[in-house]
Parts: sequence; C-alpha cells; structure tokens
Amino acid sequence: MNVIGQRIKKLREEKGITQESMALQLDVTQSNYGRLEKDDRRLNVVKLLKIVRILDINVMYLFNGVLNEGQQADNASFNSTNKEVYDILVESLRAEVQHLKDEVSFLRVIVRS
Repeated sequence: MNVIGQRIKKLREEKGITQESMALQLDVTQSNYGRLEKDDRRLNVVKLLKIVRILDINVMYLFNGVLNEGQQADNASFNSTNKEVYDILVESLRAEVQHLKDEVSFLRVIVRS
C-alpha cells in the first residue's frame, strides 16, 4: 500500500503545489515525480528529506499520519524531530559511502592483480 505517497500527494495538493513544481525542486521529471506519489518504494532518503522541507512538515507525519498536538500540517516546521531523523539518515549515508569506497578500492586491487 502506498501510504507515504498518498500523504505526500494530499499535503502537496492542500498547499497548492503542482507536481511540476515538486519535480523541479527535487530535480526529477514530472512523470518521475508522479510515479513517486503512486509508488513510494521509489523514495530514497535524499528525496524524502527534500519533500519534508518543501512541504514544511514533520518527517514523522509521513510515516505515522499523526500530527503533534495542536500542530497543523500546513504550518509544521522542520523541527527537532526532523533534525534527529536527518542526522541519523546522514550518518547512515556516510557509512554507505564509506562502504562503497572500500568496495571500489578492493575491486581496483583485484583488477590490478
């Protein structure tokens, strides 16, 4: 089920943002962005964080659909919860990049042998 994509679409429409505008800000084509809303498996960390910033929402809302008490979707900000998630994801990406660098180094040694 495409729950996250549906939430993104709903918030985007509530804010009056077009798919074309979202696509431009995410540096993808409009058709690729449209597929993202229909198939949230296409989301990656970078796109997710950009969407959170564009829609000015708490990243946790996309996952659990619950706004903090008294918080409206249209005025939620990039708050401490988003920052914590962002920091965790950035560290995860750094680890992944280091792993890929190690793989490249290993493959270079094999190719030279």
